[in-house]
Amino acid sequence: MTLLSGCGAEAESEPSAAPTVTSTSAKPATSSTTRPVLPSSTTSTLAPTSTIPPAPIAAATSTVAAQPVVTTVPMPPVVCMNLQDAQNLIQELGVFYSRSVDATGRGRNQVLDSNWIVVGQTPSVGEPVGEGDAVLSVVKIGEPNPC
Repeated sequence: MTLLSGCGAEAESEPSAAPTVTSTSAKPATSSTTRPVLPSSTTSTLAPTSTIPPAPIAAATSTVAAQPVVTTVPMPPVVCMNLQDAQNLIQELGVFYSRSVDATGRGRNQVLDSNWIVVGQTPSVGEPVGEGDAVLSVVKIGEPNPC
């Protein structure tokens, strides 16, 4: 037994994008169970809905990965400046990350930068400094300092 099925009206002038299903079934096999026997083969053909052209193949070329641009600027004099002002000055020169450490050795974090004063700097004035290279030694405003 052969079963053919399709969709669409006979009078259509354009081809239909609906799927066409063709099914072939075989005689049922003899079995002692009551399970249904599936057809021996099933064919399904779907009309394509869109066509995507293959990606062009690039010619083999030798490329070199771009190296990150390292910015260095001369370290400005920031000793005796408010920590926030010192950081702002370094950033204005083009280096956006500097570090600060508690000059008392107590390991305190500088949460509010404007409450601290710079009492030492590494590297020294005029030396090249890049991202993270500037280390500013600080104490809280009002603590003993050379400024």
